[in-house]
Amino acid sequence: MSRPNILVIQADQLTAKVLPMYGGSALITPHMNRLAEQGVTFLNAYSNNPVCAPSRAAMLTGRLSSEVGCYDNAADMPSSTLTLAHYLRRQGYRTCLSGKMHFVGAEQLHGFEERVTTDIYPSDFGWTADWTQVKQPYSPSRMSLRSIVEAGLCERNLQIDYDEEVAYRAEQWLYDQARSDDDRPFLLWASFTHPHNPFITTKKYWDLYDHDKIVMPSVPFIPIAERDPWSRRYAYTIRADEHDVSEEQVRVARHAYYAMTSYFDAQVGRLLEVLDRTGAADNTFVFVVSDHGEMLGERGSWFKFQPFEWSVRVPMIAAGPGLKRGLVEERGVSLMDLLPTFNDLVSEGNPVTPVDRLSGTSLAGMLHGTDASRGDDVMMEFLGEGVYAPACILRKDGYKYVYCRHDPAMLFDLKADPDERTNLAGQPGHADVESRLHSEVLKRWDYPGLEKTILDSQQRRLFAQESLLQGSWTSWDYQPPADAARKYVRGAVDPNTTATKAKKRFPFVAAYPPDHPRDPAANLQLEPNADSGKLSRS
Repeated sequence: MSRPNILVIQADQLTAKVLPMYGGSALITPHMNRLAEQGVTFLNAYSNNPVCAPSRAAMLTGRLSSEVGCYDNAADMPSSTLTLAHYLRRQGYRTCLSGKMHFVGAEQLHGFEERVTTDIYPSDFGWTADWTQVKQPYSPSRMSLRSIVEAGLCERNLQIDYDEEVAYRAEQWLYDQARSDDDRPFLLWASFTHPHNPFITTKKYWDLYDHDKIVMPSVPFIPIAERDPWSRRYAYTIRADEHDVSEEQVRVARHAYYAMTSYFDAQVGRLLEVLDRTGAADNTFVFVVSDHGEMLGERGSWFKFQPFEWSVRVPMIAAGPGLKRGLVEERGVSLMDLLPTFNDLVSEGNPVTPVDRLSGTSLAGMLHGTDASRGDDVMMEFLGEGVYAPACILRKDGYKYVYCRHDPAMLFDLKADPDERTNLAGQPGHADVESRLHSEVLKRWDYPGLEKTILDSQQRRLFAQESLLQGSWTSWDYQPPADAARKYVRGAVDPNTTATKAKKRFPFVAAYPPDHPRDPAANLQLEPNADSGKLSRS
């Protein structure tokens, strides 16, 4: 069997907490269910930074976002930053990105050989966080609870427009790959924007759910004034005080979110079907992940940007050749583990030695049910708006510890208190645990150096953005190339319309046996006729 392909199907803002294989509500997700039955479900998979661009930077590089300088949703990575696309290309893989990756700056490929869509979000420095802005609200991306109070039904919206294109382009790329002469194994990354807010969906998916049976938040609304300082600041950041969200509006928003998750699952099904139709399913690893979670009204909070489980826990489901079927893995893993995992899965026993020191570790042994040695700790961080200094988060030994210099520490016992209702920091009975995890955080992060580096980066990017808006503005946003001259039938290069169309048929059917001298697919050429000087077939 040839080397395996990899298909990554990524959601945006999909929390693991709602999915049936994670103990959530009875969401209708047949395609993700099928993958979970055929492969491995990581019950405790985490985003390393619960916001789009930094999470994706960590996911692609196998390193903390702070290590690659991607601090917030407007931070760029240098072109020399190595991603998993670089590593797989080095091993002879064809690599393609369809959909969102929230790359900031002029570099819009970061190792991918091809990219078939633009992004849905801006690539400039306009969403740079600014920790010198201490007056609330301060939100560069202008998020608000309009997404909640206006949730409900639509016929079409921006996110459906985008994800339909992402799915179509990914499907088309898989078909083109199957009927091409390029016999390299592939990595295709299909990255959707569902179920990211605003929470609006079509009747087709809304009607999958009984509105009266929508599960409401397990942790009830906490008044803003009674929340921890981080959550209180974040509430003002998204202008939560502008709207009195009713219980019915919460139910509508959660209903729409469930429906949007079923829509995402349908896109998973579309791509799995193409793998089946092209004969690639048996030799393709499929990973379903999300960049971060969604609070979904828990504690009265929405979106991400926070250290709680609904914000940082993500689905990670993998199926493919040789993987342990139906395995449920409870140890903590993170999105940073994808790069070393892919490096191992495709290496045939000889993985490329990483150039950088990776923070992620390979899950290949766990996927095959053979790795009993891996630890359980996960490093996370948050470095954007809503805090005034780095927030460093460590999950270890069943506890989660949150340290941010300006705020009181938070400590949760995730086994005894999975809803994180009780902050154990400062309680005498947990002083030893808190002290140990605090020391571990300061050991793993150079906190003073990181804080200074981020502040310098913010001021530099803010200055650059203001400068670049003066005069003529040049967009960095990716424009996918299109060459219609080579896509369909063209007279200058297609001497035989029938043969040209035949080459695009999958599976290919030759008009003659493969060794026949008149096989048009193999021998159709144009040569000068000796008598007339005109072009004729050989």
